[in-house]
Amino acid sequence: MRIREFGDDPDVAVVAAVHGDEPCGSRAVEAILDDPPAFERPVKFVVANERALQRGVRYLDDDLNRAFPGDSAAESHERRLADRLLAELDGCTTLALHSTQSYADPFALVDAVDPETAALCAHLPVDAVVETAAYAGGRLIDYPGTVEVECGLQWSEAAAENARRLIDAFLVATDVLPASSGIDPDPDPDLDVPIFRLTGRVPKAPAQEHEVFVENFERVPAGVPFASADGDDHVADEPFYPILMSAEGYESVFGYAGERVGRLADVIGDDPDRHSSRGASSTSVRSRSSIQ
Repeated sequence: MRIREFGDDPDVAVVAAVHGDEPCGSRAVEAILDDPPAFERPVKFVVANERALQRGVRYLDDDLNRAFPGDSAAESHERRLADRLLAELDGCTTLALHSTQSYADPFALVDAVDPETAALCAHLPVDAVVETAAYAGGRLIDYPGTVEVECGLQWSEAAAENARRLIDAFLVATDVLPASSGIDPDPDPDLDVPIFRLTGRVPKAPAQEHEVFVENFERVPAGVPFASADGDDHVADEPFYPILMSAEGYESVFGYAGERVGRLADVIGDDPDRHSSRGASSTSVRSRSSIQ
């Protein structure tokens, strides 16, 4: 795990490479660290699973994003790493960067949508916010103050570019960078971003060929085929919204079913900054690098 801090006792963090085969976040973080701007509030950047990242694999022993809270004495690399990463992020407002095979544009995932997480997400360039509470289990977003963002399609250049835009917007939203810095293309919050809630997993039968016929975040009516396994159609028993659904993204499920539960404005009204974590005073900037 590689950590670089700017300022004393940061309570804002950016985490990349929770999965080693999702390099978009680490590429964006490295670009920032190669030429860091003048941060106005302490912040830390973490490249989490460096070993998996170097090998281009999702994980070595266990999926890190199913291994929290971890165990410092575990034989598994990821379970030891989960314990260390949680300690590093304790008390931080955290942005965790991922990529997916299911959707090309950024969207956010949180354990539960409350006024604080909604206010933060309103300042991020995302298409949707997904509440995952019933299906999180061992993930980093189980823990307070964490927003996970799927930056785009795995291995794509667009996902790396999106990751940089997301980091910039997050740093502006948390006052690490000033809104006047010019790096945020749209500093105004988007209160119309829809909120979805996961309602179930969508099983995928073993097959030689899988297909998905529907688009994520677009309503699927009852009775409509939404996927197939070796030509056998899966038909919706009731209406749902596909989330993280793709033919090859997961081994045993196509993805998730969800319901649309509102929009960010329903949670925070018309003043997201009233609920934000802004306002900490700036501090002198120093940097520390640590390779563990």
